[in-house]
Amino acid sequence: MSRYRGPRLRIVRRLGELPGLSRKQPKHAYPPGQHGQNRKKRSEYAIRLEEKQKLRFNYGLTETQLLRYVRRARRVKGSTGLVLLQLLEMRLDNTIFRLGMAPTIPAARQLVNHGHITVNGRPVTIPSYGCRVGEVIGVREADGSRRLVENNLQFPGLANVPPHLEFDKAKMTAKITGIVEREWIALRVNELLVIEYYSRQA
Repeated sequence: MSRYRGPRLRIVRRLGELPGLSRKQPKHAYPPGQHGQNRKKRSEYAIRLEEKQKLRFNYGLTETQLLRYVRRARRVKGSTGLVLLQLLEMRLDNTIFRLGMAPTIPAARQLVNHGHITVNGRPVTIPSYGCRVGEVIGVREADGSRRLVENNLQFPGLANVPPHLEFDKAKMTAKITGIVEREWIALRVNELLVIEYYSRQA
């Protein structure tokens, strides 16, 4: 299944607030479609599916990618749901978004794809790159790159930079000092239901 490229507010109306997908607020609070206002009670499967879709659309993943992350999280000691969220939060495109260098995760992915971002001084063009503790993320020493990020920093997607990131706005560099804690994950999601959804596949 390919990455979603359709109307974003339609997804926000269906799943709720997705800070990584869009900064805009929908005009209507109910789900889209002819029967959006007359939604009946959902089954347990539908609830788990919705939580899984929140992760997919917020972080911009394909179904295959998300399943791969779930399998990786299962191999790590500790709470599988928390480990899954930490793996997704430590992606390079999400880290750029959390620093305020891009207004959304799709915009951050574009910055990375176009070679504007460096890790430990070397350009990285893979948005799914898993950032590690101690690595330094920066902006390429080109006028266009720095100007682009400076404009984005004036209107960041989220107001606060999480404490596991140390950001120097003057130098446009950030150091990863730890792993993100659960309370600093902006997305409202029940990760345990996501793990339950994948229990037969992972």
